Formats: sequence, structure tokens, C-alpha cells
Amino acid sequence: MQIYCVGGAVRDELLGRRVQDRDWVVVGATPEQMTALGYRPVGKDFPVFLHPETYEEYALARTERKTAKGYKGFQIHAAPDVTLEQDLERRDLTINAIARDAAGNLIDPHHGAADLQAKILRHVGAAFIEDPVRILRLARFAARFSDFTVAGETMALMRKMVANGEVDALVPERVWQELAKGLMESQPSRMFAVLRECGALKKIMPEIDRLFGVPQPPQHHPEIDTGVHVMLVVDYSAAHGFTLPVRFAALTHDLGKGTTPKEMLPRHIGHEERGPALIRELCRRLRVPNDCRDLALATARYHGKAGHALEMRPATVVQLLHDTNALRQPQRFTEFLQACESDTRGRPGYETHALPELEYLERALAAAQTVDAGAIAKNFDDAEKIKEAVFSARVEAVRRLAKP
Repeated sequence: MQIYCVGGAVRDELLGRRVQDRDWVVVGATPEQMTALGYRPVGKDFPVFLHPETYEEYALARTERKTAKGYKGFQIHAAPDVTLEQDLERRDLTINAIARDAAGNLIDPHHGAADLQAKILRHVGAAFIEDPVRILRLARFAARFSDFTVAGETMALMRKMVANGEVDALVPERVWQELAKGLMESQPSRMFAVLRECGALKKIMPEIDRLFGVPQPPQHHPEIDTGVHVMLVVDYSAAHGFTLPVRFAALTHDLGKGTTPKEMLPRHIGHEERGPALIRELCRRLRVPNDCRDLALATARYHGKAGHALEMRPATVVQLLHDTNALRQPQRFTEFLQACESDTRGRPGYETHALPELEYLERALAAAQTVDAGAIAKNFDDAEKIKEAVFSARVEAVRRLAKP
């Protein structure tokens, strides 16, 4: 039995990055030997075990053979005679196909260390074309290693996979899993740039793909292109460490602009009303979690109103708080304001733009929260009258605020 550290841990060590998890490959062992040594089996599709003390994953060396379309269409072979080199050959990228033995020596048959030095994302071999998830993974790595480029032959291979319909076989849960991870990387726009370049974005998220090339008024959007704008907004949200729901809301806040009639361009009247239906369909198709969906819907519908908060009457401000469910979910309202901040400050030249409207909305929520709805309810028997009285009290509380 020989044990090797493989994949991301070796890659990150070579890059000088902090190693979070270590994965191990075991050569020359059987499942029975692993369990006899105290390792706990956890793999469903192939033999993976948890170390009895560290709980790190140890997988038996294996090979894979394509048997059907999609990422599940593989026949797995794990046996003591499978070599480390055979195991590394099935991996996606050269930078992930490096191993280190117990003595610290690198085993690097596909020159991944050289590609790390050259900052290149390159596929290991022809088997890359067999698994469409690898397109998503490579795009995600582009978002993490934002100064890396995709090898020309790898991009050509991904285009071929898209043309062959491999991407069509992806299951929604796996697509969302990779997209969510990519959104949480340092520069998410790179993921979408790679997906767009190979043609996969049009298949996976056509609502995002159609935003590119759609013009906006230059006096409000120096970047002009709606797709470029959305990418800048997403990157701003990432640079400021905002949550996944905020980043997804940043990505989808202007989906309605992709359906603006051409004769109306570059104006986008009504895009905030058109956006929610597109978001619902996107979230249904990719099975996006409810917290991401709900914040995206609120942001798409009301981000324009938030930008005009200082011009609103107190009753309109309170109605906005109700419409965004701010009083019941104040944390989500904070995320809504973060998405609105990203929308404004993600534009070129607006990076330090003052946002008194958003600060005012924060104070308006705090003022509305001081109203004791329970005490007011004791004075009325009719539910509708209670609702009106509470609303009026909140309006009065907001009215007393001094605007910036």
C-alpha cells in the first residue's frame, strides 16, 4: 500500500496558498484492507474512506470509462493494480493532477507545476471531453485564479463539447453547485467570461448571456453594455465579501434589460417589472435555493426605487419596507441594500460614490421598527383597521427622520 497527497492541496502548496483540505489516493489496497485498518467507507460510486483520526478522505486509485452522456455516465474501476499515474490521468486539469509522496517528492506526469508557473488552465487529456461538469469546474477555477488563462486547445475542446450537446446532459443541481462556488470566488466575472467564450453560458443561463451587447444610457452607465455592467456589479459584491444571495442578486438584478424592445434602447423602461418572471424561471430551472431566489426577486423589482428613496414621501418609503419584507426579515433587507450598493458602485467612476439613499433606508427601517404594533392592536377590533393604524404609525415615525 502506498499513499499520496493529490489534487488541490498539492496545487495550493505550490502556489503558496493556505491548504484547507487534503485528499489522498491509496495505491495497492483493497476496500477490505482499508476497513481492517479502521478507515470508514463513505463512497457511493467508488471506494472512498475517512481516516479514523483526521477524517480526511482517502480514495482508492481508480480509472473511469465513459458509458453514456452526462457526468454520471461512467464505469468506475478501482483495484490494487491501478497505478497512481492512471489515477492522475483521469483528472480534469494539469494543475490538479499533481501528487506528492510520503517523502515529499512530486509526481507530475502532466507538467501541472509548469502550468502553475505559466498560469495556464489546461486539460489533462482526451478524457476531459467525457465529463461536462469539467467545463463548469474550469470556469470556476478561472474565477479563483483570475490571472490564469485558458489554454487554446482546452477552449477548443470545450467548444466541441458544447457543440456535441454534452452540456445539455448536465443536471440542474450540479450546475447550481458549481455556479454557486464560482460566485463565491474572488472574481466571479471570469467564470462567466469562460462559459460565454466556449458557448456554455448560452445553454446554461441564456438570461445572462443575452445581456451582453445590450446598450444602456452612457450618462448613467459609463460601461454602456448591460452584460459588462452586471459582471462589474458581481465582482464588486465579491470584492466586499458579500453573501451568496447578494452575489446572485447582483448577477440577476437587470435580467429585464435583456427583453427590452429594440426601439426603446438604450432606455429600459419597465425592466424592473419584467425581471422577476425571468428570475423565477431561471431559479426553477436550476433549482436555486429559496434565499437566493427571494433576494434576487426583491432586488430586481425594487433596486430602482431604493435609488430614489430621498425623493419619496414617508408613506412610499414605508410601503417599500413592506414590499421588501424588511420588518420581518431585516437581515435580508441589509442584503438588499448591499446588492443595491453593488449596482451603483460597480460602475466605472462610481466606486466611492456616496449612497445617502441607502443610509436613509437603513434609518427608516430602524424608525419603523420602534412602532409597537401589539400596543396599537389593542385599540381596535377590526384587522384592517389595525393594519392601517400600524402603517400610519410607521409613516409618522419615518416622517420624523431628517433626510441627508
